[in-house]
Amino acid sequence: MKIPAAVLVLASSSPYRRALLERLRLPFEVVTPDVDEKVLPGESPRETALRLARTKAEAGAIGRVAALVIGSDQVASLDGAPVGKPGNRHAALAQLRTMRGRVVEFHTAVGLFDGSSGLMQLENVPTIVQFRAFTDEQAEHYLDIDRPYDCAGSAKIEAMGIALVERVESADPTALIGLPLIALVTMLKRAGIDVP
Repeated sequence: MKIPAAVLVLASSSPYRRALLERLRLPFEVVTPDVDEKVLPGESPRETALRLARTKAEAGAIGRVAALVIGSDQVASLDGAPVGKPGNRHAALAQLRTMRGRVVEFHTAVGLFDGSSGLMQLENVPTIVQFRAFTDEQAEHYLDIDRPYDCAGSAKIEAMGIALVERVESADPTALIGLPLIALVTMLKRAGIDVP
C-alpha cells in the first residue's frame, strides 16, 4: 500500500535513524521533538528507552492529526546502570575502557503513534554486546576514525566499532544502530501499511 508524503513522521534528529528508515523506501518527514531525555529516579534502562520512545512519538504528533509518528530511543546499560552518549573524546575513551572485555546491554525502544486513532504501539528490542579486551591504543584509533560521541556507549557498530566487538545477540540487527526495523515493519502493518 502506498502512502502519501508526510503521513509518516520520524520524530528524531538522529541521522542514524533517518538512514535506517530510508531503507523501507516509504516517504516520510522528520521532526525534532523537544523531549527531556534525563533518566528518572528508580527507572531501569529498559523503562527509560520505552518512556522516551513513547514521549518522542507523542511530541512529534502534535499538530499532525492523521500522521503515523515514529519515536525511538536507545539506552545502553552495564551491570544495570545506564551508559549514555559520551559527548566528547575524553568521556568516550573512559566508556570504552570500562566496557572492554565486558557485556553491555542496549535497549532500543520504538513507538508508533497513530494520530487518527490515538493508539500507541511500543516495543523494546534488547541487544547483548560482548566487547573484546581491546587495548587503549585500539580504542584511541577507533575514536580517531569513528568519533562516536553521539552514540550510546560510544559504540558505532555499523562502522569501525565492529572491530571492538566479539559477539552480538539480538532479534533485530538494526536495533543496535538505533531503530529496530523488524519491529517497526510489524507495527506499520498493524497500522495498515505493508512494506514492501
